This record gives sequence, C-alpha cells and structure tokens, in this order.
Amino acid sequence: MRVEVERLIKQGRRDLENARKNITLEAFEVAAFLAHQAVEKHLKAAWLVVKREGPPRTHSLNELGDPLGVPAAVRKQLAHLNPDYTTARYPDAANGVPYEVYDRDTAEGKVKAADEAIAWLTQLIETKK
Repeated sequence: MRVEVERLIKQGRRDLENARKNITLEAFEVAAFLAHQAVEKHLKAAWLVVKREGPPRTHSLNELGDPLGVPAAVRKQLAHLNPDYTTARYPDAANGVPYEVYDRDTAEGKVKAADEAIAWLTQLIETKK
C-alpha cells in the first residue's frame, strides 16, 4: 500500500480515537469535528486506492464519497457529518457558540456515523489494493 494511504488511515484512526476521548472531556464540538476529519482522511485514502490519483482538494465528504460509489447508507452518514467541518468550529456557521450547540448525544451520533462510514471505506480499500 502506498505510504500516503497508510498515513491517511493511521491519522484517521487517531482522529477517531481522539473524537471518543473528547466526548469524555465534554468537548462535544471537538469530537464532532474530529469524527468528520477521520472520515475525510479515510475517503482520501480510498480515493488514492480506487481512483489511483490524488483526491480533490475539498473537505466535502459528499464530494469525496459520491465518485467512490458509496452506498446510500454510507452517504447518509457522510451527509450527517459533512456540516461539522465548519459548524463545530465557527459561531456564524453554528448559529451560536459551537461548544454550546453540541451535546453528548450529538457527539456520540457523529462518532457512530464515522464508525459506520469508516468500516465501509476500510473494506473498500482492502478489496481494491
């Protein structure tokens, strides 16, 4: 496997691990952002393996996932996570202070969505390498 793919996957796993840790710290907006980042890195790794070219320069999970042919259930998870790239960090995007907008249930749902998307992406990468 290409070193870029290995690095993306390794950091994506770490991001998801840190998302879980931030839930325990009650940093729910950080957990949501890191869940997004974990999936983004796995999508970019999958792009390198499946498309055999560099992924587009975007943070949109939908733009990264659709050309990979993600199934409807995974696309639903990508759509659920997609706003967190900005909403979890910026008051104007969150229509409030992000740390006041996110709660435990929301953060746990984001991590669960990331787990489901990453499970499918991991399988895709394994079958295409």
